[in-house]
Amino acid sequence: MFNKVVLIGRLTKDPELRYTSTNNLPVVSFTLAVNRPYQVQGTDRNADFISCTAWRKQAENIHRYVGKGSMVAVEGKLQTRDYMDEKINAKRYITEVVCDSVVFLDTKGQNSGNNTSPNKSKPKEEELPKGNFNNVEDDLPF
Repeated sequence: MFNKVVLIGRLTKDPELRYTSTNNLPVVSFTLAVNRPYQVQGTDRNADFISCTAWRKQAENIHRYVGKGSMVAVEGKLQTRDYMDEKINAKRYITEVVCDSVVFLDTKGQNSGNNTSPNKSKPKEEELPKGNFNNVEDDLPF
């Protein structure tokens, strides 16, 4: 048996970063809008809204570099869990993708111009990779 999910979509809102109370591990939650591969003639394209969770350094990077409207590719596992809603004394069920890998296909500054969150920033120049990337094709074996 194998449990693997691969999705490409846009964040519906800025990701929410928090830390666990026991180990102080960073965890981020976000919802991904994923277009369905078909469209009923004469209607708008439908999308599914998938809850996603990422942990540790990946969580911090997601919170820092992407925001509402950013396109990402997610690879992970589909997971279900439940909890007791104390307010109404009822059991609640959650289905989400626990992310193993998240690839930023654009960043907050590149998508539709929405740059409203003050805690998002572009990488500093010293964080960007260094080196000569000209003529990279010359070194490829194919």
